[in-house]
Amino acid sequence: MNLDDAQKQQVAAWISQGLKLAEIQQRLTQEFGVRMTYIEVRLLMSELELKPKDVLPPPAPAADLLKNSAHAANAPGAKGGLAKVPSKDDFDEDDQGMPGGVKVAVDQITRPGSMVSGKVTFSDGNKAEWYLDQFGRLGLAPETKGYKPTQDDLMAFQAELQNALGGM
Repeated sequence: MNLDDAQKQQVAAWISQGLKLAEIQQRLTQEFGVRMTYIEVRLLMSELELKPKDVLPPPAPAADLLKNSAHAANAPGAKGGLAKVPSKDDFDEDDQGMPGGVKVAVDQITRPGSMVSGKVTFSDGNKAEWYLDQFGRLGLAPETKGYKPTQDDLMAFQAELQNALGGM
């Protein structure tokens, strides 16, 4: 690394400004005429004991994503205000699903390409398969083509799914 002290201080300033390593690599070429590969810039950061800000945080686990989406639905200012998340006291002993008849089952053998999958029966009797992929995206595949559950059923489904996955 052929940089003098003033150039090293400038690199440190760029890092503190939040520039990414690729941007620093370009600036070194443009402003100082120093051509470095990306790995050389990375090694320079290590030598200067600087930490770039372009490191991505680890992805959140799927159960946390589901939990956060349920909390978002209940947040003040969410459409319809605060929604009540059902508790065990809201269930009949014979009913295994949410009030309103939403029932969720988790597959013992996961659907290919999914982290977890299962089946859901909505309050109107329509059924669908659900799955959670490796990116935390929730998908529904209804048996009846074009079927869309009501907003209440979707909220009940999310809460019941969270309960089902929380027990795993």
